[in-house]
Amino acid sequence: MQENSLNRADRLRPIVIEVAGEPQGVVVPEAEGYRFLAVKLPAFSIDGQHFPNIETAHLAVRQAVENGEAA
Repeated sequence: MQENSLNRADRLRPIVIEVAGEPQGVVVPEAEGYRFLAVKLPAFSIDGQHFPNIETAHLAVRQAVENGEAA
């Protein structure tokens, strides 16, 4: 029974999103995808957004950071 709880915990663990080696936030699993939670200022423009997969979230974070640096 405990093994099922451990497997569930692994599935719900936040995944760090980095850009150029700097952590910008995490994605947390939700129904039908992932929600991004920003931890660095350049990524706050997309804080709370929902993404269908981790790759899409990472691309959006990278674009947010790059656009923030250009400003």
